[in-house]
Amino acid sequence: MSDTLSPGTQHTLFGHPRGLVVLFFTEMWERFSYYGMRALLIFYLTQHFLFTDERSTVLYGAYTALVFVMTIIGGMLADRYLGPRKAITFGAILLVLGHFGMAFEGSGSRQVMMFNGEEYQLTLDGRGGDARQIVVSAQGRSFIGFNEGATSMLIDSPEAVGLPAQIATNAYTVHVETQTLYLNVMYLSLALIIAGVGYIKASISTIVGDLYGFGDARRDSGFTIFYMGINVGAFLSSILCGWLGIAYGWKYGFGLAGVGMLSGLFIFVRYQHWLEGRGEPPSAEKLQQKVLGPLSVEHLCYLTGLGIIAVSMLLVINAHVIDENHVGLLGLIILVLLIGYAFVGCQGQERDRMLAALYFILAQIPFWALFEQAGSSLNLFTDRLVDRTMLGMSVPAPVFQSLNAGFIVMFAPILAWLWVVLARRNLNPSTAVKFAIGVFLAGLGFLALVAGMSVSGEAGMTAVYFILLIYWIHTIGELLVSPVGLSAVTKLAPARAVGMTMGAWFLYSGLSNYLAGIIASATGAETIGGQLTDTVAAKASYAAVYTDVGYIAMAIAVVMLLIAPVITRMAHGAD
Repeated sequence: MSDTLSPGTQHTLFGHPRGLVVLFFTEMWERFSYYGMRALLIFYLTQHFLFTDERSTVLYGAYTALVFVMTIIGGMLADRYLGPRKAITFGAILLVLGHFGMAFEGSGSRQVMMFNGEEYQLTLDGRGGDARQIVVSAQGRSFIGFNEGATSMLIDSPEAVGLPAQIATNAYTVHVETQTLYLNVMYLSLALIIAGVGYIKASISTIVGDLYGFGDARRDSGFTIFYMGINVGAFLSSILCGWLGIAYGWKYGFGLAGVGMLSGLFIFVRYQHWLEGRGEPPSAEKLQQKVLGPLSVEHLCYLTGLGIIAVSMLLVINAHVIDENHVGLLGLIILVLLIGYAFVGCQGQERDRMLAALYFILAQIPFWALFEQAGSSLNLFTDRLVDRTMLGMSVPAPVFQSLNAGFIVMFAPILAWLWVVLARRNLNPSTAVKFAIGVFLAGLGFLALVAGMSVSGEAGMTAVYFILLIYWIHTIGELLVSPVGLSAVTKLAPARAVGMTMGAWFLYSGLSNYLAGIIASATGAETIGGQLTDTVAAKASYAAVYTDVGYIAMAIAVVMLLIAPVITRMAHGAD
């Protein structure tokens, strides 16, 4: 087998298998494309297609949830039939198509105001939060209007078309006219991205592990390098794609994300021989076996991807009609099955450890439900209600998405060093305690932001430093939950059930993302032309929701801390 090659027989670069370089840059560009698109998506929905905040945040939550859920199917097909290399290639092709599809934007939706039997089109004078004014157009002429609280619209140069200088909000109606073709192109593009990530996400990490034999001292270091590639891609894309999309046009930001994924695909295909046979199908004969006329097992694996695209597109389109009850029922059914397996398929210490693994799988939910506000409600809040001026320039809101990746690069090595130092003194917190602290920090971050909102007054813009603060607090929390949780689950689950248990981890991560969309929808504010109609009310709504979820998360964390000794004992030293 190829994974038995000794370090001395491998081609290496800087002491590591040169295949790591291929995987580093493939994953870097894949994450570049994903996070670049993610940074812009919520603004694209609210300002280009003029979706309401509620519909936009729920759709966003469903999209990010499906990315995790479909990873289970893609990973299973790669493990049993395709092999990681073919799965990555197929997934990358889907991602390239999806990201470039997002660049076909059309002219966007039109918001039309009806007043005294006449139609007037309302549009922003730009993109992002710096587009402060509404352009009112009628009969080939344009003039400026803007909202005054929730009660009226003020018109500049009203004599241009005979409008009064001030129009009460109850004196006009608005409706949205959408370009159905381009809206469906967006839905299809999101579905392609969901399927593409599903095939890539688990497979590429599998090959990284295969580069190193059992007991290879370079293994942890190799994964650390690979993890840095993920965050380099996420950091750069949030800045570059976010800035291009807001400053020059959606298609440029999305297009750059597509170029990034195309670069990743080229690197993987051009240099895949550097993998030295890793990631091949478990059985080439099985893969070519005919099962439906001329169709082989391999063909069916790819056709399954088309099925994932169709189902994902249907679910994204109808995200607003899928409520938390459906998601909760799915989560409950899966939990019952997993608990049943723990009691029927495991005994003694093995059963205790499996139950401890299930605890960590569930304990991640409150953290991700709050953390994933970053791409939806927190992104909109930063855009609309934060003074984003830094060093004399207004920074586009999507650029702040880069803070998480930047803080990970800065602080992950520090925490890794800290755990080693504490372990030498027998002071290293258990995984259960780290989880509790992580969830506590998720709540604390939002309370810190609410404090910043209070300082700025009822109608004032929140200082940008509080955005830096919440991202830093949440990043430290992530480092206490994500890497230690993944490590604990792989150690606690029985060897024969590691794949199933990791699939459950990703499934509940996905459900957490959907819950994040539900929470974000509660912050929804009224808009006209994509602009807030009442800044004071919107700010109060954000403060109320963020305060509630902050205290709830911290209360959950306290309970988690109290039961941490029980979970630690159930792990029997395996955490």
